[in-house]
Amino acid sequence: MSSFEGKFLEVDLSTASIQEIKVPEEVQKRYIGGSGLATYFLRHYTPADVEPLSERNTLVFATGPLTGTSVPLSGRSSAAAKSPLTGIFGEASVGGAWGKALKQAGWDGVIVRGQAPEPTVLVITDEGVKLHDAHPFWGLDTYETAQRMTEQFGEDCVVSCIGQAGEKMVPLACIMNDGANGRPLGRSGLGAVMGSKKLKAIVVSGKRPLIVAHPDELRQSLREIVGTIRKNNSGLTEFGTASGTVPLEASGDMPVRNWKGDRWVEGAGRISGMELARLYLKKPYYCAGCFVGCGRDVAITDGPYAGVAGAGPEYETVGLLGSLSEVDDLAALCYANELCNRYGIDTMSVGGAIAFAREAAEHGLLDTISDLDLRWGNAESMIELIRQIGEQRGLGILLGKGVRRAAEELGGEAASFAIHVKGLEMPAHDPRAFPSVALGYATSNRGACHLAAWSGIFENRMTMPSLGYDSPLPRFTTEGKAKLVFDMQSVMGMFDSLALCKFLIFGGVDISTVVKWLNMVTGWDFDLQEFLLCGERIFNAKRLFNVECGVSRKDDTLPQRILTLPKTEGGTNGYLPPLETMLDEYYQIRGWDQQGIPTQATIDRLAL
Repeated sequence: MSSFEGKFLEVDLSTASIQEIKVPEEVQKRYIGGSGLATYFLRHYTPADVEPLSERNTLVFATGPLTGTSVPLSGRSSAAAKSPLTGIFGEASVGGAWGKALKQAGWDGVIVRGQAPEPTVLVITDEGVKLHDAHPFWGLDTYETAQRMTEQFGEDCVVSCIGQAGEKMVPLACIMNDGANGRPLGRSGLGAVMGSKKLKAIVVSGKRPLIVAHPDELRQSLREIVGTIRKNNSGLTEFGTASGTVPLEASGDMPVRNWKGDRWVEGAGRISGMELARLYLKKPYYCAGCFVGCGRDVAITDGPYAGVAGAGPEYETVGLLGSLSEVDDLAALCYANELCNRYGIDTMSVGGAIAFAREAAEHGLLDTISDLDLRWGNAESMIELIRQIGEQRGLGILLGKGVRRAAEELGGEAASFAIHVKGLEMPAHDPRAFPSVALGYATSNRGACHLAAWSGIFENRMTMPSLGYDSPLPRFTTEGKAKLVFDMQSVMGMFDSLALCKFLIFGGVDISTVVKWLNMVTGWDFDLQEFLLCGERIFNAKRLFNVECGVSRKDDTLPQRILTLPKTEGGTNGYLPPLETMLDEYYQIRGWDQQGIPTQATIDRLAL
């Protein structure tokens, strides 16, 4: 037996009813946990025609079988709901300490249904589960909320909450965990779903020991590999994820000037993880079960942004608030990151929205809407737009809807520079740099996502021998890329379901080792093929939800700027991804028809 029992808490906020849901072991083995079980419950409870901000939408939080165990980098959890930003399947994954605390309180997940009549806090402890009045916390930002809630409910509590943006149901709103440590369930607008339910926070505290089925075998396995993981990830410990700005800019992977720029050499250096460490880093931040510590705990003590303290910006943040708008003021980016965290808005989508606004201003589309100085590189307007989005005033009302809807409302040329996939703003990795990334973005279930497949690293420097990737694939070719994306969408879906940090791959962990850890923790007897089949099933379950929302081949595409405008300088060599050719092969491998719909044979084979 293990501590992973498939024990979920179902809370109906409309009726204030609370009950335990036991997931049958057969379902656990098919959907694993984390993202997989969150998808399973979302499909079970939420019809595809549901309005995302209605009481009929379901918000599911789920840990995985490895969450909180001694398996390295296992402090993660996931959440899913129908997205108010995209109108399709929405999910987000997060590290920090909240997932482990939920497991130690005796629960593998929480299913939130209905809408509370008044602002509410859900408190889960070893002693039980209760709903509390959230009026004293309504209107507070996420840092203040976490501080006040730990004062009221106990210093050992971990808080998952929304800020003012979630309360106002801004489609770019996220859910923030761990207070000033700033761990976001960032993408898909799940903070707006939580706000629509008037659920300010889920506060968790637990001290129960987590039991694994084969502890001695697990200890031996970890003893053999922990040193390698630590050594291989030492750069992340020292400089964080933003250590990648300079090499990614050189390779053409870092976006510039709303995806129409080429090089940004000096700017990339000024906002790098090395500069962050030199100027503002206090210490690394470690999620539960992590010894890598890629998180940044920063402090700014002088200048116009003095007072910034807590979570520092990750690569995606400096890429999308920084290079995408050509803002190279690192202190301003630290402040912008803190503002986003406090309001509870996704730094990635916000960065895309601000770059969109700068280009809209160039085209004269905002002349009657805003008098801000939206020239490229202006840090002050970035700060002000974040405030306007978080507080829902001025231009922020429009931008808070995301670039797709903002472009629809502006009309004219706006759609040509609204850079998104399926309504989700793109991450800070350019699909013109790696063809598998282009295919991965186009087919990702939540919209543009570099982590749904995370395949570009296997066109660069990483290998995975157990799947036949003994060396990186040649970069500027389509050969093998459809199969690579298919394989890695299964692997990464399982990482999100277990739930594990994907930096284990940088640490040199092969997927065959992860299968062994799953068996050691749960007592199951998965082999590699069964493991990958689960990943394939989970991906297809999300696709079926989207098909019911109307998604098909017409949506598996990229912005025209990405498909037709090559970068003329830098490491992409002027490459443009031949998406349609890759899609044909990908659909065949997936067992989908040429419109991107899973065939009945595939549905039957995967027991969907």
